[in-house]
Amino acid sequence: MRYFLLIFALAVVAVVAVAGWRGAKSRRPPIEIFADMSRQPKLRPQTHNNFFPDGLSSRVPVAGVVPQAVPVRVGDKLVFPFEDSPVNTGRVAGATNFVDVNPFPVTAAFLERGRQRFNIHCAACHTQLGDGNSVAKRIVAMPVVANLHDRRIVELPDGELFNTISYGKNLMQGYAPNVAVPDRWAVIAYLRALQLSRLGTLEDVPEPARANLKERP
Repeated sequence: MRYFLLIFALAVVAVVAVAGWRGAKSRRPPIEIFADMSRQPKLRPQTHNNFFPDGLSSRVPVAGVVPQAVPVRVGDKLVFPFEDSPVNTGRVAGATNFVDVNPFPVTAAFLERGRQRFNIHCAACHTQLGDGNSVAKRIVAMPVVANLHDRRIVELPDGELFNTISYGKNLMQGYAPNVAVPDRWAVIAYLRALQLSRLGTLEDVPEPARANLKERP
């Protein structure tokens, strides 16, 4: 045991003598067994480099590269993903309050896009009518499937619906990785149309269109 301790102590001294103390300053830096990427070869932008024929370290993106910061057009304005904008967050810029109204102009094409996305991603649980009486609720034992026509949900601001679609709530997963930002707002616009179709009154229908309404038997 005595010899073991002696050999161990000599080994520790030898390692310290060769490698030195971590962080110590010396004119002769210690040997680094694991540098932990403290120092690494790299190219600094806007500097000369002899490796490339043109002598530049900054390179042009390769052909076919897909940009990550693709802006979203809202009317005449471009909104980038990194901006603190209601389009990206569903909240008032610089605040925690949800926006009340969909920032996108609601058109027939926008509603049709929302209907497609709603039927793909939402109808499995909420049904195409949005009443929540789906197979997931009746057979798969998921009793907590929201009826999207409930007064509580109808009165939610559009920004809060956007937040729920993006990040999920209770048993519902977030759909931000699967549904693009404009499509999430299109789903909300279509959901408002669904709610209005069930909860709307005659006063909500424009006067010229009332003659085309048929009374349900």
